[in-house]
Amino acid sequence: MNTDDTRRPATVPVDIATDELDDDVLARRLATDAGKLLLRIREEVGFAAPATLRDAGDARSHQLLIRALTRHRPQDAVLSEEGVDDPARLSAERVWIVDPLDGTREFAEPGRTDWAVHVALWRAGELIAGAVALPALNVTLSGGGDQPTRPAAARPPRIVASRTRAPRLVGEVAEALGASVVPMGSAGAKAAAVIRGQAEIYLHAGGQYEWDSAAPVAVARATGLHTSRLDGTPLRYNQPDPSLPDLVICDATLAPAVLAAIRAADPRR
Repeated sequence: MNTDDTRRPATVPVDIATDELDDDVLARRLATDAGKLLLRIREEVGFAAPATLRDAGDARSHQLLIRALTRHRPQDAVLSEEGVDDPARLSAERVWIVDPLDGTREFAEPGRTDWAVHVALWRAGELIAGAVALPALNVTLSGGGDQPTRPAAARPPRIVASRTRAPRLVGEVAEALGASVVPMGSAGAKAAAVIRGQAEIYLHAGGQYEWDSAAPVAVARATGLHTSRLDGTPLRYNQPDPSLPDLVICDATLAPAVLAAIRAADPRR
């Protein structure tokens, strides 16, 4: 897991990346650059009109990422939350899966840091690169490079869940495991908490799309974490329907107990 402190002077300007960058470095650079832009948009627009701020963040971050990918990876397809889904991606060899602003609600609230930018690359059925920027924390996590040793899982474990609409399943699994529940904003922020060793489990059952989880899953896998659907089956990307409604990211040592608790709470899984 690589981390970038975005307070350092950028080695390249926003939206300028060399064609020689490998995919992991490019993903990290683009997520970081989009995050810097989003911080500037917060300053420029302010928080008086949250809807205007959210719309500006979504649109301008999307434009930056699409412009950069068109320039530096022109043969690749892109699936973005803010773009029109082009079915040509289904026959493409490489597909970038991006969420230009994950956690628009939190982005538009003063002082909140639990929002993110996601940039991931899919090829031949697998996620091969990914980065999650946490711009308000001056951090970018990526799957490239040497991965540091994560701290041992805390006991009892901590589960991160939506601060506004945590599914009933979270409470039932937490009770079964004796876990505490930590409310948090965006999907990327919750996944990052597990990746950084600030929590052990992230469960989601309320409906998501590929762009919500692709980059977090790519980084989590590189860090040695367990990732799957709630029933333990693999997460699959670049599908005709980009809906990917449920997710588990957790410390690998806890995965058997977590999946068993999910099955006990919801026998249909």
